[in-house]
This record gives sequence, C-alpha cells and structure tokens, in this order.
Amino acid sequence: MESEIGKTRAFQQYMESAEGGNHSEQFNLGFCYQHGIGTTKDEKKAFQWYLKSAEGGDSKGQNNLGNCYRYGIGTVKDEEKAFQWYLKSAEAGNHKGQNSLGYCYHYDEKKVFQWYLESAEGGSSEGQNSLGYCYQYGIGTVKDEKEAFQWYVKSAEGGNSGGQNNLGELYYYGEGTTKDDEKAFQWYLKSAEAGNRKGQSNLGYCYQHGIGTIKDEKKAFQWYLKLAEGGNSKGQNSLGYCYQYGIGTTNDKEKAFQWYLKSAEAGNHKGQNSLGYCYQHGIGTTKDEKKAFQWYLKSAMGDRSEGHFSLGYCYQHGIGTTNNEEKTFQWYLKSAEGGDNKGQNNLGYCYQHEIVTTKDEEKAFQWYMKSAEGGVGEGQNNLGYCYQYGIRTTKDEKKAFQWYMKSAEGGYHEGQYNLGYCYHNRIGTAKDEEKAFQWYLKSTKGGNSKGQYNLGYCYHIGIGTTKDENKAFQEDSDRQNDLGYCYQYRGNHLGQYNLGYCYYNGIGTIKDEKKALHWYSMSAEGGNTDAQIMLEEIYLHSNNLHLSK
Repeated sequence: MESEIGKTRAFQQYMESAEGGNHSEQFNLGFCYQHGIGTTKDEKKAFQWYLKSAEGGDSKGQNNLGNCYRYGIGTVKDEEKAFQWYLKSAEAGNHKGQNSLGYCYHYDEKKVFQWYLESAEGGSSEGQNSLGYCYQYGIGTVKDEKEAFQWYVKSAEGGNSGGQNNLGELYYYGEGTTKDDEKAFQWYLKSAEAGNRKGQSNLGYCYQHGIGTIKDEKKAFQWYLKLAEGGNSKGQNSLGYCYQYGIGTTNDKEKAFQWYLKSAEAGNHKGQNSLGYCYQHGIGTTKDEKKAFQWYLKSAMGDRSEGHFSLGYCYQHGIGTTNNEEKTFQWYLKSAEGGDNKGQNNLGYCYQHEIVTTKDEEKAFQWYMKSAEGGVGEGQNNLGYCYQYGIRTTKDEKKAFQWYMKSAEGGYHEGQYNLGYCYHNRIGTAKDEEKAFQWYLKSTKGGNSKGQYNLGYCYHIGIGTTKDENKAFQEDSDRQNDLGYCYQYRGNHLGQYNLGYCYYNGIGTIKDEKKALHWYSMSAEGGNTDAQIMLEEIYLHSNNLHLSK
C-alpha cells in the first residue's frame, strides 16, 4: 500500500515540475501515463507529455516519442516521424535512441551495426543485446558467435530480458560457449519472469522436456497458457499441443483445435501446420482434407519446413489435392533443406526409389543420416537398413543394430521388428531369442505385419517363449484379417502359406481344408512355390472338396 502511495506522490511531483516546464520531468510524467504508474493509464496523455519533453530537447523524451509514432501509442502510427525523433535522440548521445535508430536502418546493415555499437559501448543493455544479434548472424559485420556471447552476457547481466533469452539460447545450443542446459534454463527463467515472451516460450519448453531442470509438464502448461492468453501465437500453438496430447492438463482435442485455430489465424505458420493436421485426421473437428491441404499450403508459403513436409505428403498421397510426384519431390526437398527431419527421411526415400529424380543411393544415405541424427524413428530405421546391406556405405552390422535400437526405443514399429530380427539372427549383436521375441511382440502391438508373422513363428517353434500353437495360429490369422494391411500390401505371401499350413494340419485351430485351400491359393498367386506344391497335393488327395482348380 505504501509503495502505491509513494508512486502517487511521485506522480504528483512529476506533474508539478512538468507543468513548470522541466523537460526531464515531462518525460517522467509521460512514462507514468503510459504505464499507469501512480495514475490511470492514458496513452494519449503519455504522447502529449513525451511531445513536450522531446520538443524541449530531452533525448529520452525524443526516443519515447519515436516509440509512440513507431507503435501508434496515443497517436497515429508514422514511421517517418519515428525515424526523425530517433535520429534526434541518437545524435544527442542517448544510447536507447541509438539502439532504436539502428533498428530503423534495416536496409543498410553497416549503419545498423554502427548505431548498435555506439549504443552498446555507451552501456545500453538493449544496444548490447542488438549488437550481440549482429555478431551472431553476421549483420553488418563478420559473424562471430563468441563475440555475440560476450555482448549477450553484458545485456543479460544489465537486466535486459531479450538479452537474457538470447544468452539462454546460446547456452542451450552451445554456440559461442560450452553447451550448458542448466544455465540456459536459469537465463530463460529470468527472461520469462521479466515478461519476455520468447523467454516464456523457451521456459515452457524446458519444463516440458526436462531441459536444465526437473521435467514438470504442469509448469510447462502454465507458461504456455500465460503466453497464449496474452495473444502470443507461438504460445497458442504450444498450448494446443498440450491439449492434444494431455501435457500438463487433461487431453482435450476440441480445445487443441481451438488454440491451433487462434494461432493459425494470427499468422503463425507452425500453428497453420498444426491446424492442417487436425483437419487431415479429424482432431477436434470434422475431417476435411481440402481444408487440411489449404492450411498446409499457408504454412508452407510462410516458409515453415514442417509445412513443406506436410504439403509434400499431401501431393504424394493425394490428400486434399491430386497426386503429383514432381511436387512431392520439390516440397520434400525444400522441407529437408529447411531442416525438417521427417522431410529429410522422405527425400532420402525419393532418391532411393527414383521418385521424379534419378536414383541416387548416396544421396538417399546422406538424407537418412540427417533424419536419423535428428531423432526420426523412420530415418533411423532406414539408416540401419543401409548399414545392414551396405547401401552406399560400408556394410556394418553393428551400426545397423545400433540405429535399429534407436528407432525401436523411439517407438517406430518397423525398427522394433528389425531389432528383433537382429537378436534372432545374430546381426550386429549376440543372439538373444528372448529379446527377439519381446521386440517382435512390441512391433506386433504396433500393427507391424512382419512382426506378427515372426511372432507367430516364435510361438510355433518356441523361440524366446513357451511353444503355443494356438497363439501362433492367432498371430497369422489376425494379421491376414487386418484389412488395412491387406489393402496396403496385398498380403504377406509367406504368412498366407503358414496360415494355410495351420488350417491344413489343424495346428492351433480346427482342421479346415477349404480354408487351407483359400490361403494356399492366395500365397501361390503371390508366387510362393511351396504353396503351389501344397495346392497340387490338396487336389490330388482331397476327393471330398468339390472345388474347381
């Protein structure tokens, strides 16, 4: 209460001095009106007092008057007037004005750097942050991440929330300094508590993934919520993700959709991609592939690599648009070059399988490598395959096993099957039938048809588990009755043969020669010679089956 009384008294003193013509106090009075300190917030009055202060020659007032014209605070937006007042402030030696002026020279990087340098060397934490940015990205000077780090340190220690966030990012990525997640977290925390939106977003990410701190999804959710409710489109997308997957809150697909929609309509390209995904899969809304395609297109046009990938996927599979292999390749290429790890995997697939490009297994291998290193399970599995069979690299079964392991542990079902196969057949590791069985089981639960076949084989022979012909039969039967699998792959002919064998010999089920004939016929049509031999045997020895050959 006392502090509020103190603020009111300070405001009254500023008022008396300002009305008496004190230009510095006119600036202070304008600041009070702008932020509601000791009085009701009133941006028009703030503008008027900044104007008096600026016209009286106060450099702080000139800078803040420039801000009013730049952002339309208490007046109509006017960038030319903003520039003129920033110029007066900067030439008068005001370091904040110098930083503001540097921003105006975006078309002249040398002048940008020069004004930021003056501001930074004059002790402005904003200028120090801006100068760090120039060194980080080579704006008007040679790129120098170590120099960027030093200026961000000065800015952060000076209390600038932008500098604190940027310093956190350098610690997180290990740019210009040694990677240190704990320090990254600490600087994000300072930045976030000071109200910096990027800092709040990064802090939420740290809590979500346990980076530099104990994982706490509820805190992650709270920071994203704060951002989203404040109108930040990036925070809205992150909040949508939390609702979609139940991160720190109850799973609510309708709320996920609503927050993605807010983010997308605000122009956030990642949010547009997320919204497209909702329309594609009917998450929190009616499935609408045409709308999905349109939102992916917006995201892609905003130069989001995720959007590029999604658009390529649409063209590949005819989702909301016509199949177009040429556009598929082009968007996957753009996605991959933009750093999207899924796009890198799919581009590798294009090179491996000659999708609108010359077959180039070397490029396929390189893109699979990038995807795998980026943590994509499918890319890790494909890279393992390259090492297993020596596709444009030296054959290395140990590396194959290691990449299959990463893919499998990440939940990719084909990788789980391949890892089981490695344990089963001593590829890059010691033979371990129990582990083989366990990975086949995980693969099968994920719907992998090859895993289902091999799991059935394990039950049939007793590999890594107790022999159980009923379960062996069930695995073959379940897989062949999976309509999605049959539609996509037209059936696994070895599995069809084994299922016919089960019916013919009554293994794990009642003996049924008609069903045996059906499955042997399917397998034989797929080119399985053993099935063709069995068909001949059935026709020769079954007089009771009145079926035409």
